[in-house]
Amino acid sequence: MTRLLAALSFCFSLLASPLVAGDIEAGKAKAGVCAICHGENGISKMEYTPSLAGQPDLYIQWQLVFFRAGTRENASMRSVVEDLSNEDIRNLGAYFASLPPMKNPKPDEKPELSRKGAEAAVGRRCASCHTDSFAGTKATARLAGQREEYLIKALNEFKSGQRSGGAMAAMADVAYQLSEEEIYALAHYLAHLNGE
Repeated sequence: MTRLLAALSFCFSLLASPLVAGDIEAGKAKAGVCAICHGENGISKMEYTPSLAGQPDLYIQWQLVFFRAGTRENASMRSVVEDLSNEDIRNLGAYFASLPPMKNPKPDEKPELSRKGAEAAVGRRCASCHTDSFAGTKATARLAGQREEYLIKALNEFKSGQRSGGAMAAMADVAYQLSEEEIYALAHYLAHLNGE
């Protein structure tokens, strides 16, 4: 209950006051532990672990608050976020948002799968939240260039109801209707985008 109240307090502080820009350098100093899993400069090399570089500032902040409050569960993240202050969270959001996002250097070897993914993205109206370039905005995740296997994992977690926190009702509603084929196609398509 205390964690939930702390998360709500942080959320209300974001809504009630003008946004205070985080300190990028302070975020960089605090992000050393993040690099163990999320990679140097926020580019993940670890399977099933997302890249954080170029994610929107507020998206990073909200996810850290959800992990800290326990509304989004991950044993590895729990130990990292439990002692983060609200200022730390703002600084980390600013730092990761300032980094250039991951670019997929590999050519798309499955263009037909990408075509099906693009059709699924249009059919599910993914761009209405994640923007036309899938670069994300405000508290909505950047999907373009994200690790493909991570996107598959995330979509399956939304579909099963395992993942919660934030605008998850919208994601659960969208993901629940996706077939396994659509999940793989969407993940492949998004991973091969380099949206700005």
